[in-house]
Amino acid sequence: MAAGADARIEARDGGAVLAVSGRLDTATAARLWPRAPDPAVTAFDLAGLESVDSAGAVLLLAIAPEAELRGGSEPVRAVIERTRKALAAAPPPGPPPPYHPISSIGRATVGRLRDMQAGIGFLGEAIVTTLRVLTKPRLLRWSDVLRHLDEVGTRAFPLTLLLGFLIGVILAYQSSIPLRRFGAEVFVPNLVGISLLRELGPLLAGVVLAGRTGSAFAAELGTMTVNEEVDALKVMGIDATAMLVLPRLVAATISMPVLALLMNLAGLAGMTLIMGTLGYPWAAVESQLQQWLTLKDLVGGLFKAACFGLVIAGIGCRAGLSAGRGPRAVGDAATAAVVGGIVAIVAMDGVFAVLFFRLGI
Repeated sequence: MAAGADARIEARDGGAVLAVSGRLDTATAARLWPRAPDPAVTAFDLAGLESVDSAGAVLLLAIAPEAELRGGSEPVRAVIERTRKALAAAPPPGPPPPYHPISSIGRATVGRLRDMQAGIGFLGEAIVTTLRVLTKPRLLRWSDVLRHLDEVGTRAFPLTLLLGFLIGVILAYQSSIPLRRFGAEVFVPNLVGISLLRELGPLLAGVVLAGRTGSAFAAELGTMTVNEEVDALKVMGIDATAMLVLPRLVAATISMPVLALLMNLAGLAGMTLIMGTLGYPWAAVESQLQQWLTLKDLVGGLFKAACFGLVIAGIGCRAGLSAGRGPRAVGDAATAAVVGGIVAIVAMDGVFAVLFFRLGI
């Protein structure tokens, strides 16, 4: 018994009949649900039921999905029948499977292998498309390349200069503290200059590119994937890789050495400012930089920056094109692009460090 409705079991015609009367709405169904009858019900007596909504109909059908409807007004019977058809067409999800550690490890392993397979497929498709463009340059949309050069490079100049200047200031201050104990503050430009040109300049520029541009690539392409625009391009016979991916790869590869160079120059400017406050003129700083820095350091750092840009753009594009269809797809793609890009450039930087050490560069 609940306010607004009454439900009772009656034995009729050799079976259990559930007689319902009153108004069976959402609030009433919520109060009746914990006290739903256990016996098998073969029919519903709806003669006393004044009205019913979808929640009340679901309550009745949860008790006996195949029960016969007896009596009741036409609107009440229509609501119950429509609800029965809806539940049959789309049954509610079942309980989640129990947690099994071995099965979970297996599913995670299979998922990682599939992701690796998809990544290898994307890499192969990008290489094939690049070779096609080399033979047919008209396939590359140069207007898109220029637009992405502006987005990736020109608009990132202020942020890159600011971060580079601050990094130079921080490195100069922090390195001067231990070197002061030995009266070797004059070697601060050597330490900061080599660190920026060989490692920190390309690496920090790559982090800026991954956070600013890699996520933008993933979000843009992810939105196109969710809206099925990429599928529409494929249906029309347009190479989506040549149209969407290749211009971004070219723009990021060209822009990254420029961003790394700006990061280096801004860092050296910040270091020079701090050396001036410590009592060292520009002539002393210039002398140390010319003595210890070589063109090999600069070229090696710019080469790494170009590789970082290519990898970051590729990871961002792949994350966007492999986005799902749900409401969180674009956000997940952007997150995967940023995390994957940063992890990839750090791992690549370690590989380059070992390689340059072995080659004596």
